[in-house]
Amino acid sequence: MSFLWHDWAGYIGVVLVLLAFLLLQARKLHGNGLVYQLMNVLGAVGVMLSLLFGSFNTSAFVMQVAWLIIGIYGMANSARVRRELRDVERKIGS
Repeated sequence: MSFLWHDWAGYIGVVLVLLAFLLLQARKLHGNGLVYQLMNVLGAVGVMLSLLFGSFNTSAFVMQVAWLIIGIYGMANSARVRRELRDVERKIGS
């Protein structure tokens, strides 16, 4: 049995998503933190690549697209919150 690049991308993607969830449950990562969101986004991309170039499964692909969108939303929302906090801190410091 030989593994192609897309097989490795899928396995690495699965490991990233599961590791992110494990670290969240172990309170080593925060759900709104950049590392957690990046692990989920990159994991979803890896699984999507595996599905696109390997054995395609529509339901699994749809789930990964949703996972990717939610992760990107989380990163954008966290960035917005950090920016708002900096703005408040600047106003208080002025």
